[in-house]
Amino acid sequence: VQLQASGGGLVQAGGSLRLSCAASGRTFSSYTVAWFRQAPGKEREFVAVITSGGSTNYADFVKGRFTISRDNAKNTVYLHMASLKPEDTAVYYCAAGPSDSPLAPYYGIRGQGTQVTVSS
Repeated sequence: VQLQASGGGLVQAGGSLRLSCAASGRTFSSYTVAWFRQAPGKEREFVAVITSGGSTNYADFVKGRFTISRDNAKNTVYLHMASLKPEDTAVYYCAAGPSDSPLAPYYGIRGQGTQVTVSS
């Protein structure tokens, strides 16, 4: 499986974006996929995860604002981001692991990132 993230861009505070993580490979539905982000000079942060079974979990700082979903027919996981804040500015990237564990993406495949910039 290979991952390709897209959908980043420049948006004003309060705006919305939808990121996509497209995967190659026939077994994508069996993968758990997570979104992470990293801002300049900061550590990588977990953002959201969706397991192969469809369970989701979010970092506290995005709960109520971001929604992760998947379309296995399109081999794609989405991150819908709303009510964006300047502190959401970062490179966002997706990662995936071949199990139902929410920890699987930490040890699996990582795609390249997509830049999200939120202006105040």
